[in-house]
Amino acid sequence: MESDFNGDGVRDTAIADPEATVGGHERAGEVHIVYGGDKGVLSLGQESPGAPGAAEPDDQFGSALAVYDANLDGCSDLVVGIPYEDLSVSSAPGEVVNYRDAGLVQLYYGAPAGLGTGPAVKEISEGEGNHLSGVVEHEDWIGYSLAAGKSSNGVPFLAVGAPGEDIGTIVDAGAVYYMSGAALTKVTVYQDTEVAGAVPGVAEQDDRFGSSLTATPTHLAVGVPGEALGTVTFAGGAAVFSHTLVSDSPKPIAGLAQDQEAISGEGETADRFGTALAMVPYRPSGATGTTESLLAVGVPGEDLLTTVDAGAVHFFRLTSTTATQTAWVDQNTDGMEGEAEAGDFFGQHLAAVNSFPNATSTATTTRVAIGVPGEEWQQEDLEKGGVQITPFVGPPGADDNWVDPGYGVGDVVGPHMYTGLSLGPTPSLLYVGVPYGEPDARAVHGFSWNVTNGGAPTVSYKPGTGGIPADGKAFGAVVR
Repeated sequence: MESDFNGDGVRDTAIADPEATVGGHERAGEVHIVYGGDKGVLSLGQESPGAPGAAEPDDQFGSALAVYDANLDGCSDLVVGIPYEDLSVSSAPGEVVNYRDAGLVQLYYGAPAGLGTGPAVKEISEGEGNHLSGVVEHEDWIGYSLAAGKSSNGVPFLAVGAPGEDIGTIVDAGAVYYMSGAALTKVTVYQDTEVAGAVPGVAEQDDRFGSSLTATPTHLAVGVPGEALGTVTFAGGAAVFSHTLVSDSPKPIAGLAQDQEAISGEGETADRFGTALAMVPYRPSGATGTTESLLAVGVPGEDLLTTVDAGAVHFFRLTSTTATQTAWVDQNTDGMEGEAEAGDFFGQHLAAVNSFPNATSTATTTRVAIGVPGEEWQQEDLEKGGVQITPFVGPPGADDNWVDPGYGVGDVVGPHMYTGLSLGPTPSLLYVGVPYGEPDARAVHGFSWNVTNGGAPTVSYKPGTGGIPADGKAFGAVVR
């Protein structure tokens, strides 16, 4: 959904700096809202008026963001993940236990006067009397990932990843909280759930189910990058659901992993299939409705022959009952810019768009941006990173584009910029965040999805300009 927090019909932009110092607290984190139409900038954090809690060191407010209209009032609402929030719980009269990195989520409602001027902020966390069932634990990381939107039936939904959630005695198996409707009716989904049919896979230590999330009006996908395939650890996997609810739970469709004959590659240690996900609505030629989706799954640890951690991406077509691979993409694919190299981590982050979801999908209207944060250019520019943009329909590489620092993504080039770690999709622009590296280079750049190789951005945001505070630490780590 377009971000329009004040409902004026002009797009707004949310830019997170989860490492920002707030109130003297390092890495407390904040989110900057740049209102469209030159209507100013709002900085949100846990010291903002009406925000529950308080800024604390290492909270990393804004580590994940999602935008949707939760209460259907015509103004977009902002969901903020705070996965490293510590929660204090009374265990007995006079006794309080502090749970490290339990995590929580805050929902900021939009209103005509902007975020924070409408309904009170809703806080979503575990524990007695809070919105989520379950027991508060150390390192649940609730809010590590988020996905939100409106189903094809017009029902708002919010999915919250908690990849550190323990399932019984199984440590870091992971879980997803799925909430539907304006009342946020909640159900917990994990790999041993059978509410709406068996969720693919079995809960195991370090699966980290829910590390990544993506959704369309018809489908939800969950990344499980720690999934073991037999004795092959951290090979990874993904689970696909529909928004058809059975006892308030999304209905499982398929499990995806590289141990399946119909999926390319071979599950290897530390492939981390499912680290990144991106999905868009899909209408094939001749269809009268948009009931399918296209899913991209990043495998950043994929080895290509002797090229270690070069990375790869799988494309899948999803129907109401099936998931079918349509393509395998890596930097050695015909037409792709560059070539696969060790440590590129191609597919570490993904973003995608269908700019005309109610029309037949084409290579021009459906695009995928693939982050390559380990990309290098000569010895002095180690890990400057880059972004590959390729069609989602038709042969990948047939109409691909590439941007990186000094080549579209700003003029400053240096080592350890890791460009491609932050990608924000909108219907009109692809946002590329550059939160690391040279201080002068830290910015967010918005590109046309059909930008030419090395083409200039349509818009750029930088700390210290346009009303944005100048003291950013990881400005642009997340953009929506």
